[in-house]
Amino acid sequence: MTLAALAAGAFAPALAADFKSDRIKVTAEGEGSDVILIPGLNSSPRVWREMIQSVPGYRYHLVQVAGFAGQPKGGNTQGSVAAPVAEEIARYIAASGLKRPAVIGHSMGGTIGLMFAARHPELPSRLMVVDMVPFLGAVFGPPGTTSGSIKPMADSMLVQMRAPDAAARLARTTAMIDGMVDTVAMRPGALDDSLKSDPDVSARAYHELIVTDLVPELGKISVPTTVLYVVPKGMGLTDEKMDGTYKAAYAPLKGVTLKRIAASAHFIMWDQAEKFQAEVNAFLGQATP
Repeated sequence: MTLAALAAGAFAPALAADFKSDRIKVTAEGEGSDVILIPGLNSSPRVWREMIQSVPGYRYHLVQVAGFAGQPKGGNTQGSVAAPVAEEIARYIAASGLKRPAVIGHSMGGTIGLMFAARHPELPSRLMVVDMVPFLGAVFGPPGTTSGSIKPMADSMLVQMRAPDAAARLARTTAMIDGMVDTVAMRPGALDDSLKSDPDVSARAYHELIVTDLVPELGKISVPTTVLYVVPKGMGLTDEKMDGTYKAAYAPLKGVTLKRIAASAHFIMWDQAEKFQAEVNAFLGQATP
């Protein structure tokens, strides 16, 4: 976030309560029902800026994961990242006295949201997952892939992502952002967040996502859940194939709402901003179960 943006009042959150954590920082802004916003791998709360401005009337709690987007590594210096962060979000909700907030997570944030909703089903009122499957490893392997069978590949990726070659990292990250963000004007911010993220924290978090299979836990989620997804570019997948993939992946989650967003890459909130904002508005406007 720039000083100019703060001065303009475009995105000026205040520290949330007196909550202290070495794994996450949470800022809050707005008034109304509580909504937890969790960005994805290497991202910052900037991904929610336009949505917050266009969907007022809520108190948004913006999560920043330690080690991403220039933040100190803190408690994420070693070991897993996503699972401990999910527990810290649960602790934040309890410490702040929030009453069943809605939860929206993008990418890795969606994984964290699934973990949180499955392991603390009494805490959220509803969950939105933005472009994430419950077992990312299945995307990289053949039918029947398991956490164990995909681990050697994940281990190899871990080594590559930890490599200290700055030029190679820049080239790899630029290509990745170009593939995940169709809206050219939004790419510099995403690239900045990624390049300022700690390579080791990023590598361990990505490894964790690949080997973590949350499908067996989906049945524990008891709140209304909406999943927005896209057809990724360059993989030769049809709309029907992607629909089938998500339907199968989320089959154990009763009553899940699956919605494919057309003409968008991974960052739906930027590539299809109006559609995304409409979906969030409808999602948050549901009656609390």
